[in-house]
Amino acid sequence: MVPNSATAVAGTAEAPRTRVTEHTVVVGAPADTVYGLVADVSAWPQVFGPTVHVEVLKEESDEQLLRIWATAGDQVRSWTSHRILNARTRTVSFRQVVSAHPVASMGGEWRIESDDDGGSRVVLLHDYTAVDDDPEAVALIEQAIDRNSRAELAALRNSAEAGPGEDEIRFTFSDSVDIDGSAEDVFAFLDRADLWPARLPHVARIDLAEAPSDGGGSTVQRMDMDTRSPDGSLHNTMSVRVCFPDRHTIVYKQLRVPVVMSGHTGRWVIEPHGKGVRATSWHTVTLDPEGVRRLLGPRATLAEARAKVRQALGANSTTTLRHAKQFAENLHARP
Repeated sequence: MVPNSATAVAGTAEAPRTRVTEHTVVVGAPADTVYGLVADVSAWPQVFGPTVHVEVLKEESDEQLLRIWATAGDQVRSWTSHRILNARTRTVSFRQVVSAHPVASMGGEWRIESDDDGGSRVVLLHDYTAVDDDPEAVALIEQAIDRNSRAELAALRNSAEAGPGEDEIRFTFSDSVDIDGSAEDVFAFLDRADLWPARLPHVARIDLAEAPSDGGGSTVQRMDMDTRSPDGSLHNTMSVRVCFPDRHTIVYKQLRVPVVMSGHTGRWVIEPHGKGVRATSWHTVTLDPEGVRRLLGPRATLAEARAKVRQALGANSTTTLRHAKQFAENLHARP
């Protein structure tokens, strides 16, 4: 049996010691349902709180090569991971191919087991080593694994137990604007969010910090932003963005969401279109039914909440896109 706390299980004077952790949760949903959520990485940013963005770099049979961006404390880490999926045993093993400092190596396994009540038991194992076996690094890694594992297992349980109603509370939509300008200029407008209070009428304040990503040719931004509603009230959100200049794409996840939501992710995509470009804002939202009732009243329906969220987010996105259009077309028109 793997111990519940991190313990040294192997090591030599020449190599960092390998430590192993185990976290478990009981889920009131069938094991196949839970396995499906673990296997489907496209939904991870909505299901798992720490996960900001996942890209499938390569996929063949039951093996995947992934690039993952996730929060670890106050930082966003990125790494490349190899996964092997086994639907028969309901296991997913993973091993980081390229780890982010101070992690020297990390791997583990998801195990989803059926219980006698029609539910399931999920075991999440990690094994890791720290660069130079540094005690401070070991402590940081162990804390990050414990915090993220607990958060991921709780989120997995909540999502699995939502059952068929999950389709009612999660939805995706987009808004697009055609622009007679360059992708570089449109991207520059969206990327320089620190200038949005002076450029966008609905942005009252923004505090932005930017740093190079651990990989993938991207930069990571953390945004603390106050937006102004039509009635003049201010709403605060905290987001993480991963910006890809070479792709003219920005993906983001809100870490602090309005009361009616439990999750909100999105992306800005700029693509060639005709003689110019098409800029599109995508949103994926997971509603919080209890938050909906608390804010909109006990008789409020999810359909009403979806409509209100769609209108509010779509209005802000379209306003941003129109200002980006004006910015890029003005630059394009200059001699």
